[in-house]
Amino acid sequence: MNARDFSIIELRPQILSARIFPDMSAEEYFQNKVLRPVIKLQNDLVLEVFKNYIKKNKNVFYEIKLEERIRYIENSIQKDIKFRNSLKGIIVGQFTIDEYKAYTENSSALNKRMMNLLIKRIQDQAQLLEPNMTKAG
Repeated sequence: MNARDFSIIELRPQILSARIFPDMSAEEYFQNKVLRPVIKLQNDLVLEVFKNYIKKNKNVFYEIKLEERIRYIENSIQKDIKFRNSLKGIIVGQFTIDEYKAYTENSSALNKRMMNLLIKRIQDQAQLLEPNMTKAG
């Protein structure tokens, strides 16, 4: 393992609920071993990127009800390919070389898992998307 890979892995938070079992599929293993920790590590950046996305789209997000905001988050990530690719880069850029190689073996299925995790994480923190909101602690 090179210095970059070691440093990247050291930065990642541990997620105790992301269990690893011998009978897991390769995609589920990758999701729990790599995607969940990387997405948690990149959480604050992802929220800022989404706030910027809202601003670039004329702040419509702030004018709609919570239920519509939840759909807005999902639609933004599922349908705006440029935005989706930007988020993907934020996550993939935190992979080790070996993780990237494993990712490329089944990127389609892993991208789907990655986007679903991002959608859920942003939706769960929708209150932090308000203008001038910062994460406390």
